Amino acid sequence: MGIAEPQQSGIPRNQKKCIGVDACCWSNRRGFGRFTRELLTALVRDDKEHQYIFFVDQDTACTSEFPPNVRLITASTDVAPTVAAAASGRRSLKDMWALSRAVAKEPINLFFFPAVYSYFPILKRCKIIVTIHDMMADHHPERVFPNWQSKVFWKLKQNLALRQADMILTVSNHAKQQIVDYFRIPDARVIATTEGPSEVFTHIPNPAGAAQILERYGLKPGGPFVLYVGGISPYKNLDVLVDAFHRLAADPLFVGHKLVLVGDYKGDVFYSHYAGLKADIEQRGLADRVLFTGFVPDNELVVLYNMARALVLPSLEEGFGLPAVEAMACGTPVIASDRGSLPEVVGSAGLFFDPSRPDVLVTVLRDVLNSESIRDRMSLAGLERSRLFTWELGAKSTAALFHRVIREGF
Repeated sequence: MGIAEPQQSGIPRNQKKCIGVDACCWSNRRGFGRFTRELLTALVRDDKEHQYIFFVDQDTACTSEFPPNVRLITASTDVAPTVAAAASGRRSLKDMWALSRAVAKEPINLFFFPAVYSYFPILKRCKIIVTIHDMMADHHPERVFPNWQSKVFWKLKQNLALRQADMILTVSNHAKQQIVDYFRIPDARVIATTEGPSEVFTHIPNPAGAAQILERYGLKPGGPFVLYVGGISPYKNLDVLVDAFHRLAADPLFVGHKLVLVGDYKGDVFYSHYAGLKADIEQRGLADRVLFTGFVPDNELVVLYNMARALVLPSLEEGFGLPAVEAMACGTPVIASDRGSLPEVVGSAGLFFDPSRPDVLVTVLRDVLNSESIRDRMSLAGLERSRLFTWELGAKSTAALFHRVIREGF
């Protein structure tokens, strides 16, 4: 167990309410891992009314850096929760019990789960808020789970989390409505906050070291490319993007264009479509034009955003769609699926297509890639739109929710 005492503020410690946090997703490379890090960092920095205790597993404690002004409690676990929650795994009762016991020993007024993925039962009387990012696992289970056992364990965990939760946090109005409709729960029990781009994602006309970074990922400086950023999971619908690019690549006008797929296909523990997607790309003769980068660190990802002709997100559903906001903050034109939260987030700054229609996506890509004026207009609109989304706003609304749940009950 590692404990770092909190920094003192102007409010006496015994007057502060204590918020426990499941920080086991802190090091996860997916969107909900970034949500956990960015939201909690902003919360701990700006929220002077509450004190925070982060509960983590041993693996996360050893590999992560946390804000200095929190107590960190490490539970004795055998497997990292985000690994155990993978497509082919499940968490042991022993590990869940270790985290539940650690929480039960502390004077917690409210416990917060930034993601339902790493949920474990809370054994003490306190308020509980659980975050559900999207409904993909419920709407399209065949694209999320590799077998029926994984689906059953997910549903059991999700149902227990919903039963224990006093409030549910989510990340967009679309996701909120989907949760309310699917689970048939009161609208007032689900609250939407927001996400935002990290500070590193900004518009840089001529990024330093761009040539070396591009070459590292098989790209030539000045060579046009279309970008995708996200998981390599079946529900991300990358088959349609590859199909559309294949049609585009047959046109001599786009002979020099490449498609760059950014996403961790080696270390990602969730259900992956990498093998099937790679085989399809090779069969189409596109192996030299469709590039898998694997995980890309933020300081290099910002260069890819800034140098790309457009970002394409073909997902069947998103709870928020963080790469869209990151791209807009870099001035990258966004072409997105018209499903899920993407129209809500991107708004009039982007262009949309039916994710079941690669022919429609080809038409949109042609229009954007052929016209510098269209790209310039989308870039300016995206930069303006991205300013509506910040982690500070998300932290402020989440802190207000904590206050209301602790002081008023709901």
